[in-house]
Amino acid sequence: MEPNVSLIISFYNNIDLLRIIFAALEIQTHKAFEVIIADDGSGKDVVEKVQELADSASFPVQHCWHEDNGWRKNIILNQAIVCSKGEYLIFIDGDCIPHRYFIEEHVEHRRSGTILTGRRVQLTNKLSNQLTEKGITTGTFEQHLTIKLVFSSIFHKNLQVENAFRIKRPFLRKLLVKDKVKGVLGCNFSIHKVDIMKVNGFDERFLHPGTGEDTDLDRRLQRAGIISLSKKHLLTVYHVYHNRFDLNYQPNLDLLEENDRKGVTFTPYGITKEAL
Repeated sequence: MEPNVSLIISFYNNIDLLRIIFAALEIQTHKAFEVIIADDGSGKDVVEKVQELADSASFPVQHCWHEDNGWRKNIILNQAIVCSKGEYLIFIDGDCIPHRYFIEEHVEHRRSGTILTGRRVQLTNKLSNQLTEKGITTGTFEQHLTIKLVFSSIFHKNLQVENAFRIKRPFLRKLLVKDKVKGVLGCNFSIHKVDIMKVNGFDERFLHPGTGEDTDLDRRLQRAGIISLSKKHLLTVYHVYHNRFDLNYQPNLDLLEENDRKGVTFTPYGITKEAL
């Protein structure tokens, strides 16, 4: 059966964490999906381990790779979009663990002409170190996580603990889960493939993380008439602790301002290059 959904994972070298992500994917409630690893230049030894992991997975896996030449995430993401077989695309980063209902919720709430934007639960360094494949597959990590997060929030700000609460009952969803316009987080969003192709994918001139690369895609999609809606408490990933990137990288900010000023929708620096 051909997958109707392609899950694209941004990845670079962290094979141990990818194994944990795959453990979370093995227990997804929605099964008709493929995985595309958008690999921004991992080393040869890691590439071999990725292939071993792919061969042992119960779902189809494609490995898109290019040579390591600095941070070129947007370029490899565009390659992954081209390789994707699903009509619906879900994007996560390689430092995010999806909830077992993650793919199901994205698929159930998809709409034409809409980006679905999920949120993330920030794990502390201690909680991140407690992640194991067994803890994910048995469900024990998720079972005890909320209490641990609430306790950790006493000492750590901005963990976004509220995002860990998944609302199950339909009447509570109608009452509490409201469509809100939120900016795209590159670590957790989904869109119909035909819609992201309308803006030619990601602008490949963004060559530094943390500044503008997601915002630019979001703004170009909005100018093309494709709205972004947040589904808080439904589309959940657990974000593994790491040092934050510089969020004020001026060249990226200049590119963002340029595209805004020109009202760009279809970037000539995306998947197709005919306009260059």
